[in-house]
Amino acid sequence: MESSRIVEFLKDKSILITGSTGFLAKIFVEKVLRVQPEVKRLFLLVRAADAASANQHTRKDLFKVLRDKHGDGFHPFVASKLFPVAGDIVREDLGIQDSNLREKLWKEVGIVVNVAATTSFDDRYDVALGINALGAKHILEFARRCVRLEMLLHVSTAYVAGEQSGLILEKKFLMGETLKGGSYLDIEAELRLVDKKKRELRAEYATEEVEKLAMKRLGMMRARHFGWPNTYVCTKAMGEMLLGHLRGDLPLVILRPTIITSVHRDPLPGWIEGTRTIDSVIMGYVKGKIACMFGDLDIVADVVPGDMVVNAMMVTMAAHSNQRSEFIYHMGSSVRNPMTYSTLEQSAYRYFLENPRVGKDGRIIKTRRVPVFRNMTRFRLYMALRYKLPLGVLHLINLLSCGRFARGYNELNRKYKFVMHLVDLYEPYAYFRGCFDDLNMERLRMAMKKDDAEAWMFDFDPKHVDWDDYFYRIHVPGVLKYAFK
Repeated sequence: MESSRIVEFLKDKSILITGSTGFLAKIFVEKVLRVQPEVKRLFLLVRAADAASANQHTRKDLFKVLRDKHGDGFHPFVASKLFPVAGDIVREDLGIQDSNLREKLWKEVGIVVNVAATTSFDDRYDVALGINALGAKHILEFARRCVRLEMLLHVSTAYVAGEQSGLILEKKFLMGETLKGGSYLDIEAELRLVDKKKRELRAEYATEEVEKLAMKRLGMMRARHFGWPNTYVCTKAMGEMLLGHLRGDLPLVILRPTIITSVHRDPLPGWIEGTRTIDSVIMGYVKGKIACMFGDLDIVADVVPGDMVVNAMMVTMAAHSNQRSEFIYHMGSSVRNPMTYSTLEQSAYRYFLENPRVGKDGRIIKTRRVPVFRNMTRFRLYMALRYKLPLGVLHLINLLSCGRFARGYNELNRKYKFVMHLVDLYEPYAYFRGCFDDLNMERLRMAMKKDDAEAWMFDFDPKHVDWDDYFYRIHVPGVLKYAFK
């Protein structure tokens, strides 16, 4: 596929984008507007409460290049291209109440891009099922009614593979398939289970907080029952199953990125929004909440910059337009340009050594290396001696002294709970020994080489990233500038 086709492919297109207030979708919207100003319209599905302010996202630093390009004409240009649509993917017809607007979308939209997801590892089971599983189904049903439809692009995650090791292939999920032998995943049964549990809780007059915790625990329990480490990847796998099972002959691309990090090059190096997976550790260190960590620093950390994921999205759209089949792509770096966690640790340490943190009192905080335990048994022993045992003693003293040490106890208890929460969620990835085959993606990269200029414009080759330089000079500073509050 010649890459010059990508820019031309976007001309006069109307694209419906879900999850448009999220990190990845914003990069996608900016890129489309910048490389193809003659795109017809981008319909942004947002919740009703966000509809009025949807276009205000273009005020962010991410859109500076585009603002400079259009000058005084920037706001009229954006207003003519971006069209917020109030709705919700958890509902049929995407929750779009205006029947005239629905008809307009069905007549005009040629591409549907589904980036909507709840990415919290341990979100409520009812919420994750509604967005990640049923949301994908509702998107498919809506796309099927678009008379000009050329493509449905669904962004999933490579970690639907669970905790597999070795080379993980770009293959689809069959309906009901699980990662635990001898089990079958009945999505309808899971929905009924959620409804039953909520009815029981409400019959007991459970508070909202109690219901929330119960739904979170149920999600993690069911995910692990079927072989996935958390609710997020389990429900994303369900979404893929529903799409593959129900698509008929609809053209479908499922893109599975690995760990998405900040923008590498285009348009604003280091730009990021929210705290991504590995950034929880960086943020915890900066805030002084992490005294140690666990994991094998010699295993591969499969990361990919956000702008490369967006470029891959655009290339796969153009490559498979009107091809009535299902295509699976891994977008990662573990095969093409593997990087170990030690590279991240060393780059971050070097950055903070040369740019030390400053405390609330204005004093420089000495940069120290955080000890990393490669063995979980030793890590848990350390946590017991460092936190749990002192917590027990401090709790007793606090009771005997009528609460005089409450502040110290609460602070130590907060740090302990924070670290142990990270342990529960991230342990499967700290020792993850799989790597993601990207042969399908490599075929697209080879096709892109026919046009060097636009291959650079839509670069999605992780071999072009110097990981040490990226983390030291771009990513860590970006996290501190854009994500740290």
